[in-house]
Amino acid sequence: MISQKKFIVSHAPFWHCGNSISERNYHIMLAAVPAVLMGIMTYGIPALAVVSLSVSTAMMWEYLFNRMAKRPISIGDGNAALIGLLLAMLMPATMPWWAVLVGTFIAIFIGKQIYGGIGANPFNPIMVAVAILMVAWKNLFDFDAMLANFNFSFLTISPLVALKAFGAHATTQFNPMDLFIGRQVGGIGATFGLGLVAGGLYLMLRGFIRWEISLSFLVGIAVTAALFHMANPIKYGGPMIHLLSGYTLIGAFFLATEDSSSPVNPVPMLIYGTLGGVMTVLIRDIGIYPDGVVFAILVINLVNPLLDKIRPKAIGKVA
Repeated sequence: MISQKKFIVSHAPFWHCGNSISERNYHIMLAAVPAVLMGIMTYGIPALAVVSLSVSTAMMWEYLFNRMAKRPISIGDGNAALIGLLLAMLMPATMPWWAVLVGTFIAIFIGKQIYGGIGANPFNPIMVAVAILMVAWKNLFDFDAMLANFNFSFLTISPLVALKAFGAHATTQFNPMDLFIGRQVGGIGATFGLGLVAGGLYLMLRGFIRWEISLSFLVGIAVTAALFHMANPIKYGGPMIHLLSGYTLIGAFFLATEDSSSPVNPVPMLIYGTLGGVMTVLIRDIGIYPDGVVFAILVINLVNPLLDKIRPKAIGKVA
């Protein structure tokens, strides 16, 4: 009698590091908690309402798309919740409820799912949503006007708006340490620099993001801002005002590092981050928008496939 054995061949990958998509998403949300809590402490119940609505509606849109497309329900992996949380961090505490719904719809349906879901999107879904909202309803991201009714113990004008309107001399009234600890108007979770840096370092140490992108992004901003300031110190602000204001730190640690839309090799990462930093300052100093992080990240998302063609030289002997 012939003994037969079944030979089973599985597809790659054949080895798993143990990490999961849900683990990464939950750790990123954990890293964002300090900045979000500071925003809620600063703006109160309105900020909590925007964050809650953004997270819940992002999960709702994900669930609806899964049902419509007859795909497995994926809200359990935490990615939709993460998108909703990061999107809320960029919004003012007084963002209208309908704008939050539109933003999460754009991020989930257009920014993520229309390309095939998680891992297939060429652009950061959050940046797609914010860019469309900025272009369609620019006043919603006028933080000085949107947050005018709050009684702050600090200056109620955005540093980047002051720089754009009045030149570099207007930024001397902002203390860098005040900006770093969140004493500035802005997005719910985008102003507390200390919390954002701490969260970014946590993600780096845990291996969820790479230092190359974040560091080169910040270096690109600092060097470009310094060159502009040297060329015209009256009109253009120095590196510190650019590094500590607006979406810079949340962009460096939480937005530019999004897996699907960023490179995978070290050299492309350095180029990618540097280009993002340079573009940010170019848009701020020359463009019409006070903050250029959103559009800069979308531009480097666009060139990411070209950068990924830069690969390490293969090890081995050429035949």
